[in-house]
Amino acid sequence: MRQKLTKELIAPGKLKGLITLGIILFFTVFSIYGASAKAENSSEITNGGYTFEELNPDDVTTKWDDSYLFSTREDALKELGSLKKRSEEINETFRPEFEELSGSALLDYIETEKEFSRSFDVLHIYAYTGLSKNVNDQFFSSLLADTQDLATEHGKAVAFATVKLTSISTEEWEQFFSEEPGLEEYRPYFEASYIRFAEHRPEDEGQAAYLEDIGNQRMKLQTEALSKITNNVTKAGNITLESGEEYAVNSQSFYTLLSMDPSRTNREKCYELRFYHLINESDSMASLYSEKARLDDLAAKELNYTDSYESCLYRLYLTDSQVDEMNSVFKERKDIFEGYNDFRKTKLELETLKPYDLLLELTEEPGEEYAYVAALKGIQKSYAGMDPRFNDIFMEMATENFIDVYPDPENGKQPGGYCYELCALHAPALIFMNYNGMISDQKTLTHELGHGIHFYLMGNSVDYLYCSGPTYEMEVPSTFNEELFVDDVVENSDRDTAVAVLSQHIGEYQNYFAFQPMITEFEHKAHQLCAENGSASGAELNDLWTELYKEYRSDSVEYYTEDSAEWTSINHIYLTNNYYTFNYAVSKAITLALFKQYSEDPEAFNGNYVAYLSAGSTMTPEEKLKKYFGIEINRQLFEDAMDVVELRIRQLEELDKGMNEPKFESSVESLNIYSGSFWNLPL
Repeated sequence: MRQKLTKELIAPGKLKGLITLGIILFFTVFSIYGASAKAENSSEITNGGYTFEELNPDDVTTKWDDSYLFSTREDALKELGSLKKRSEEINETFRPEFEELSGSALLDYIETEKEFSRSFDVLHIYAYTGLSKNVNDQFFSSLLADTQDLATEHGKAVAFATVKLTSISTEEWEQFFSEEPGLEEYRPYFEASYIRFAEHRPEDEGQAAYLEDIGNQRMKLQTEALSKITNNVTKAGNITLESGEEYAVNSQSFYTLLSMDPSRTNREKCYELRFYHLINESDSMASLYSEKARLDDLAAKELNYTDSYESCLYRLYLTDSQVDEMNSVFKERKDIFEGYNDFRKTKLELETLKPYDLLLELTEEPGEEYAYVAALKGIQKSYAGMDPRFNDIFMEMATENFIDVYPDPENGKQPGGYCYELCALHAPALIFMNYNGMISDQKTLTHELGHGIHFYLMGNSVDYLYCSGPTYEMEVPSTFNEELFVDDVVENSDRDTAVAVLSQHIGEYQNYFAFQPMITEFEHKAHQLCAENGSASGAELNDLWTELYKEYRSDSVEYYTEDSAEWTSINHIYLTNNYYTFNYAVSKAITLALFKQYSEDPEAFNGNYVAYLSAGSTMTPEEKLKKYFGIEINRQLFEDAMDVVELRIRQLEELDKGMNEPKFESSVESLNIYSGSFWNLPL
């Protein structure tokens, strides 16, 4: 998930900040080679003519070391004070310059503002990641609030520039570029951040300041929502397991039990407790959401958008017709997944699937824990066909304290996982995990490592101002990593493991192409409901959620008759970066098109892919997709994605045919006995 938590300091079009993937969105995967309490010693992996050293377990780190951000908390507070003064100085220095703006003054301003943004990013990263480790830590809670306030005040301080730069005519821009050659390298930035927002700009500094205050309220609401989700919404209480053990149901343990406990009675108890607990929490969260929806649309309308949904799509370079086409394809073709649901039902020996049956790992022994180091080594092997830089970046992140691995919900650690870029420091990204040893944790890990590789390539290839992009583009490398991982399992593991992994992966396609777009459609209609009535109750939002879910979900699963309040626990819908989750579907459709190209010609693909990831926002999203891959975002892209889902289901069926046959050395050998390569399987 691409989430923008940092305030856009330099311009309306600047998209930088946090990438978040909530574990609540059911990203799941199987281990490559099974449970591994002991990791093998390091060895070499060959990638064509390039050989790189395999990960040494003794070098793996599991906690962040943020001392390179700030040595002490006092240093962070000093930097906060320094940034406040620098903000005032920027205002005092450049406000007079903008009255009679010249090309040289503009260049000086943009480079000064860039350095301010770098420093602010480091401070915000320190505050946000510190609070993620413990949402109840008052120092980081206060520091994050102070950085949000600084973002607001700085936005007001440079409002003169925002108003001026979004109102300059094309002729004036060309004059600036002509008189100051140094501005040319920033042309794409000006185009993306100011020029295209000429019709959606603040009219004057007063309106700009008003918008900053609205933005501050939205950031504070987001922080409040994430705290409530951690401390209240996802803490449902205790159940008594069949063994007599008392089991606390929270953000982590809920998914652990549903994924790993073969006892259907235990899974039902766990699911039911949380189901009704969320309903009880729905009025409280609906009140918060209603206020958020009001502020979202208020800010959008101030900038001449119909609502926040139109504003979101405009910033993403997308149209509502593109999204509508996508949703219609997924709704029309949802029956594709019925074969997979039948497969799961058969494996579990059930007459009817219930919602608490959908996450259970289809391994011979559900509940096995997969060691973190084993997961890392499996992910590393999936890079064997990729550019060597993938492994180099992976090794640095895995061994130099850039991943915070294990959960600690009782001490306030936030649920889920995310990747926070460190482009400001030209450093590897910070990855936040809640690794429990489940199959799903491995998919989250490879997903976030995909983001980390992207950020590092981008941060060391283009100017800091271009280290950004629309949400769906930023999710391409993370979802591509997932395909690499699963394909490596099918290529190199035994048939039983491959069947288990592939079946789980197809379940994830349901998540991407049904659940994620549905969340965004829910947000849009919930915002409309709040706009029409002033607010919405928990019961109203529960009803809306349930009716929409029926349009996307499988008809063969027996859901509860009561309206679901699952929306209350989804971090994404409370973000200042609205309508996030449909981007997963767009990115996954793009990824499947890219993965086909990778499968057909790895060498040519690698050159294009590294260039694509390194380019940042130096080109528009459409230009990049067209230049490097010849892809467009249209109905055909989504139809092709669903065709790939059909191919994967067919691949699963082919592999499963041989379950009672003599075992082959690899699943690929087994598959080739039946139908040949994956891309040539008949639909």
